[in-house]
Amino acid sequence: MKYDFDTIISRRGTNSYKWDSLPADKDILPLWVADMDFRTAPAITEALARRVAHGIFGYVRVPDEYYTAVTRWFERRHHWTFRKEWMIYTSGVVPAVSAVIKALTEPGDGVVVQTPVYNCFFSSIRNNGCRVVTNPLIYEDGTYHIDFDDLERKVKEPGVKLLLLCNPHNPAGRVWTREELCRIGEICLRNNVTVLSDEIHCELVFSGHTYIPYASVSEEHLWNSVTCVSPSKSFNIAGLQIASIIARDENVRQRIDRAININEVCDVNPFGVEATIAAYNEGEDWLLELLDYLKTNYDCLCAFFRTHLPEIPVTKLEGTYLVWTDCRALHLPSDTLQAHLLETTGLWLNSGTMYGAEGEGFLRWNIACPRSVLQDALSRFKGFVDALTTEGRPDET
Repeated sequence: MKYDFDTIISRRGTNSYKWDSLPADKDILPLWVADMDFRTAPAITEALARRVAHGIFGYVRVPDEYYTAVTRWFERRHHWTFRKEWMIYTSGVVPAVSAVIKALTEPGDGVVVQTPVYNCFFSSIRNNGCRVVTNPLIYEDGTYHIDFDDLERKVKEPGVKLLLLCNPHNPAGRVWTREELCRIGEICLRNNVTVLSDEIHCELVFSGHTYIPYASVSEEHLWNSVTCVSPSKSFNIAGLQIASIIARDENVRQRIDRAININEVCDVNPFGVEATIAAYNEGEDWLLELLDYLKTNYDCLCAFFRTHLPEIPVTKLEGTYLVWTDCRALHLPSDTLQAHLLETTGLWLNSGTMYGAEGEGFLRWNIACPRSVLQDALSRFKGFVDALTTEGRPDET
């Protein structure tokens, strides 16, 4: 491989939220927060180094090169053509989601989410005074499907204005097909519900699956949706805080722009701009090698579970680097599992209940790390499960 994903790079002492949230003297192995333990693409670090060398970091004007890099990337890689004028930049996908909810709803309105789903969806909805309306996904044969009958019922409820779609889905690992997206759109159009699609994981899709931008499915999908994108997950630059909102409807864009300013997330920093341009113009070969490495990590994890922990199914991973494991055979609540695992082994995973009640009994793994780190994590987890078998569950001691 041209790029090195195997070398362990210490993030301790860098004020990493993932690595420095607990004391340094503890043997913590954090596979929780969704950022990667790999250096980003060299083209990005080189672009940032050039910007740092200038030495002045005032307010930034987002240049045409930014819009060109984003639009050309999506046109070339994902066959979705959109115009610069349809874009609004902001400081991240979560601020973007919150601003769009503020723009397109009133307090008390309902926003549909498909659980288990990214935990910040819940806070973004509630912080805008709206109601969370759940359309639970169906878990079957190690993967998830949309319950379309339930979705039709939920969008018909009084006051439901938005469907907050996660495409690809975190933590279910699904990359929604064109047929699924078409059916979502048909249901929402019939019921005057707008689709807000969080597509932050769109580049992290494995061979055999294809990311379809929701708004690219048809003209009707385009006009009845708002899309949020960012290079932050796929190029490991979340700390540089930049994202784009894409909305075809000018009236909708004006309302979103107003909400962006009300929420005071209308400014971005120069490093996010430079990193985005470099990522989309020069980072594709790095991204392709990253995807191969992540897929091998996933295959290694699956092989380990099949051999050593067959009682714990691993959900099929079509996209993202976030693996969802069904730990219900351990007969412990997810929060208890997560806390006891951290306390006894230092392995830090996410409790499934962060992602809604439907996540009970599950744990989420972040496998975007050097393979030796993942192997350490798997060994710790097996030791933890073995101890539960021999020593009893923590609520029994």
